Amino acid sequence: MASILDRFKENTDGGKVDYNTLPKMKIGIIGCGWIAEAHVASYKMCPDVEIVAAADLVPGKAEAFCKAQGLEGVRCYPDHKSMIDNEQLDAVSVCTYNRTHAECTIYALNKGIPVLCEKPMAVTLDEAVEMRKAEKASGKILSIGFQPRLDANMQMIKKIVQSGELGKIYYIQTGGGRRRGIPTPYGTSFIEDKTAGIGALGDIGCYSLDMVLNAVGYPKPLTVSGYKSAYFGTRPDYYPTHPEYAEKFTVDDFAAAFVRLEGGIILDFRIAWAMNLDTPGDTIILGTEGGLRIPSTECWNGTTGGPMKIYHEVCGEQVETVIPEIEDDTNLLFYKKIRSFLDAVRFGGKAPVPTEQIIYNQAIIDGIRRSAECGHEVSIEVPEV
Repeated sequence: MASILDRFKENTDGGKVDYNTLPKMKIGIIGCGWIAEAHVASYKMCPDVEIVAAADLVPGKAEAFCKAQGLEGVRCYPDHKSMIDNEQLDAVSVCTYNRTHAECTIYALNKGIPVLCEKPMAVTLDEAVEMRKAEKASGKILSIGFQPRLDANMQMIKKIVQSGELGKIYYIQTGGGRRRGIPTPYGTSFIEDKTAGIGALGDIGCYSLDMVLNAVGYPKPLTVSGYKSAYFGTRPDYYPTHPEYAEKFTVDDFAAAFVRLEGGIILDFRIAWAMNLDTPGDTIILGTEGGLRIPSTECWNGTTGGPMKIYHEVCGEQVETVIPEIEDDTNLLFYKKIRSFLDAVRFGGKAPVPTEQIIYNQAIIDGIRRSAECGHEVSIEVPEV
């Protein structure tokens, strides 16, 4: 009889593609900030790709970016519309501020161009709905940048849950955060409402939500009672070299929620950019036949914080089964995200991280924001698209 670990081993068989023999796909970069560097680095690892254009609203930023990244012969534009209108592109990466994810993505899709949009999908549910409408109308791929789900340990979580080993899932506790980790090394784009729209909730909260929602099959969210605060980001002493950032901080640095999901599942969520604690707790998935503990990390990094453990019964005895960590190079997760998107576009596959799932992720984030602002539980209604 196969052991519990044998049943969850990943099947690594599969065909290989010689990308060197394929015609080059022409890629455009929209938004030339820090995250675009990771996109470019991964595109450079793909021999069947040529970055031909880049756009940014800040005068001269696209040109400086391309020079710094060693991108020769790339045509630079002052905005996404002029780039898309003047180039023959096979796909684009949307690496802009959260507030402009929807605008840039919808324009590209309406022009028949597949899109890899960075996370979070958008700021509001309404924006996400419009993005999904544009995707369906265009018939082109829209994938959202959730590379942590490509980590082998994250995939193991889904395998365990989907195997039925835990029975019916009824309660999930998840989240994560940083003791001190408000992202300001590159300026204030992450912390201002006019550019980011949402803070820790959308920046790393979307990842922790995806980890568990993907595992349980992305059930529809029904209601949410949410809370958010900004006790650290608004303190001048938090930024010793830039105390003026405190006045610019207009998003959340902590959020929590109690979410009811379809199928009788309760989701207990918390996320932080800054807190007086090393972690808000491990992720826990409780089922009628077993429970799964997923150790937290000190700083959310897209994988697990150690070996997972299943609590269950064998022959009437309460036992624990340790699931060893799978060695996986997290430095390659971004490349896997890029490669899987390109393969879907090139070979007519489905979006690696489909919007029919992530729209529920966005609905929860939007519900937390609305609930926190009105001070009571709110219903979540996601329209059919």
